[in-house]
Amino acid sequence: MKISFFTPPLTQLNTPYPATAYLTGYLRGKGYEVAQHDLGIELIHLIYTKEFLSQLFTETENLKMSKKTRRVFASHPTYIACVENVIRFLSGKDLSLSERIANRTLLPEGPRFDNIGDLEWAFGTSGTVDAAKHIATLFIEDIADYIRETTDQHFDLTKYAEYISNYAPTFDDIEQELKKEPSRLDKVMLQLFEEKITSDNPSFVGFSIPFPGCLYSALKCAQWLRKNRPDIVIGMGGGFVNTELRTMSDTSIFQYVDYLFFDDGELPVGRVCEHIEGKIGKESLVRTLWLENGEIKGEVNSSENLSKEEDYTPDFRGLPLDKYFSLSETLNPMHRLWTNGKWNKMTMAHGCYWAKCAFCDTSLDYIKRYSAPCAKDFVDKMERVMAQTGESGFHFVDEALPPKLLKEVAQEILQRKLIVSYWGNIRFDKSFTPELCQLLALSGCIAVSGGIEVASDRLLKLMNKGVTVEQVINTTRNLTDAGIMVHAYLMYGFPTETYKETLDALRNIKDMFQNGYLQSAHWHRYAMTAHSPSGKNPEQYGVKRCDAAPNPFCNNEIDYDYEFDYDLDKVGAGLSHATYNYMHGLGFDIPLKNWFK
Repeated sequence: MKISFFTPPLTQLNTPYPATAYLTGYLRGKGYEVAQHDLGIELIHLIYTKEFLSQLFTETENLKMSKKTRRVFASHPTYIACVENVIRFLSGKDLSLSERIANRTLLPEGPRFDNIGDLEWAFGTSGTVDAAKHIATLFIEDIADYIRETTDQHFDLTKYAEYISNYAPTFDDIEQELKKEPSRLDKVMLQLFEEKITSDNPSFVGFSIPFPGCLYSALKCAQWLRKNRPDIVIGMGGGFVNTELRTMSDTSIFQYVDYLFFDDGELPVGRVCEHIEGKIGKESLVRTLWLENGEIKGEVNSSENLSKEEDYTPDFRGLPLDKYFSLSETLNPMHRLWTNGKWNKMTMAHGCYWAKCAFCDTSLDYIKRYSAPCAKDFVDKMERVMAQTGESGFHFVDEALPPKLLKEVAQEILQRKLIVSYWGNIRFDKSFTPELCQLLALSGCIAVSGGIEVASDRLLKLMNKGVTVEQVINTTRNLTDAGIMVHAYLMYGFPTETYKETLDALRNIKDMFQNGYLQSAHWHRYAMTAHSPSGKNPEQYGVKRCDAAPNPFCNNEIDYDYEFDYDLDKVGAGLSHATYNYMHGLGFDIPLKNWFK
């Protein structure tokens, strides 16, 4: 039996999203013939070519455009001439171009360059390649903006038609888009998809949907399969499905797919493959939904998981590893890690070892079920993945890397004398002592991100975060002293948070930046979700959930009633503005309240 997995457009451009690699590793170990494809990176390589841009500019020449977009068109011969060289440069294949790009004599400068900032301040006089990457990224984004205004409103470099599914209480709007004639980019994607299907000739096709920004493109491909290859069984899973579709009642999506998979996909997909082969009946399927006689059948919760004997290594072979390229959109050092560099994405431990935070989806399997591997076995996997990809950098995508396991992995790396670089998400746990942080740095840890949330002890206790402000300060200091970059996730608008507490939290963050304990941070507004403790018992957090029946399609974010004594939008903008300045060593003498004027 042949299986094909697809990551639909668009996710990341610098490194493969790992879901298909995990499924491929598991099923190849079971003897299946498996192919995997990242349609997003391959689509980008078809768009950012001289041929595509020449046709694009010719077809859009007489369209009515905004002033900014007309500015890009005015330099279209240079965009066409340079585009393939820029992609090669960003792919690390022609770094000799860095001098010409960095001195700003080669590339046209569209609207994205209006706020480019001081490159010498950001990159110094010797950071030519980094500066050139930033300039080349702005060039790429100007083209994306042009495509979005003139050709396809859905297009973005890391998402496609996200607004359709970002909040979709019903399937209606998505279905209306799917009924429209394919856009120019849809046609390119579908031609690419058809080529893969013709080459693979699979019996089963699975789509990984980690984010709302790749649902539409997956359904567009599934729509093509229904029409042209109705013999192929279609499945869909991933983060979007897990969080949004667990309680859906609308059957419309089953016009396009046969099965929806929930939580870890290895066992659900494996069982469906066995069912297709006639080895088992549907009663043996786990964490799977399907349509039968017009009714949704199956279940989304099951305690049945892979046994230790079924352990496997993610398999990245077959993905177009040479096509991924780095972007450097922002000067934020931590954000650059997400888009710059070819990282091997792996999960060190399943779930979160804390799993108690009030705002987190702790009722879902990917967080609540904690399981840690043996350090030796995990480093064995790291070595096998390095052999597959030729890359020694790792992004561990755990909910929170466990300090005990991290220590053991670091010791194993050092014992084997491996040269690796790695980063990932942590809790600012008191276990991150100066000694542990030094050990991690020696073994290759270059950065961590973690949730400080609201730097207020009352709110941290209410959130059941399990840390104090003092503990966070100590941990970030230990990490920074060891040479490990620290990024903080921050939150505003948590129920009962006062304006004074917001100011106090910002003061703590300012002090941490000023003392050098933080190098990067980002604020986001609190959202109550159906799978979190605060969503399940909102009254415990001082709010009332709005009475409403479940949505027919997506059900994740919850509406609730609570009146803040300040303007949340204004406060959010002020927090972001202040933190941006602190991150660049500026604004420490500005009174806190002035950021919110």
